[in-house]
Amino acid sequence: MPNRYFKLAQVMESGNWTLGDPVDETGQEVEDPYVFRSGRALPPQGRLSIPIEEPGRRLEFSTTALGMAPVVHVRVAELFAELSPDTVQLLPVGIQEMPDQYLLVVVTRLIRCIDDEASDEVLYWKLKDGQPERVGEYRSVIGMRIDTSKVGDAKVFRTWGWDLGLIISEELKLALERAHVIGVRFTEV
Repeated sequence: MPNRYFKLAQVMESGNWTLGDPVDETGQEVEDPYVFRSGRALPPQGRLSIPIEEPGRRLEFSTTALGMAPVVHVRVAELFAELSPDTVQLLPVGIQEMPDQYLLVVVTRLIRCIDDEASDEVLYWKLKDGQPERVGEYRSVIGMRIDTSKVGDAKVFRTWGWDLGLIISEELKLALERAHVIGVRFTEV
């Protein structure tokens, strides 16, 4: 039986908190928040904080603004570290008025595995789009499907060319479900 993989995202429901982008020790937003989904390990970031943009029920799995990076409760971080220690970097973050410990998850593995034919819609940047440096890269991926034969033994990774895809193995999905993690949503890819 082939391995199954799932896109991991935050449940978006009214009443849940909404987090902002990370800020540094001086209170300034991190210069390039896209770096958190680049698929590579990052140099030390200093102590980061995550502002609460919209108060509400705190989640154990959230994402920063625009889904840049997962922010997880320490018990969820332990699952990531246990099941995929070589492909996650855990950065401590402070969340205002939260006594519990949270960490930002940086996924350090990027895999070229999007199945263009099986996905619902795949668009690429073209010269006419006015961004010549992006020509040939994915512009949009709807209903993403991956070619599992290209994944190997990865349990957590980002999809090359479309880094919005934070993908986890079925093994990690089941562990998150058994732990009753608040805030996770899974879509099979």
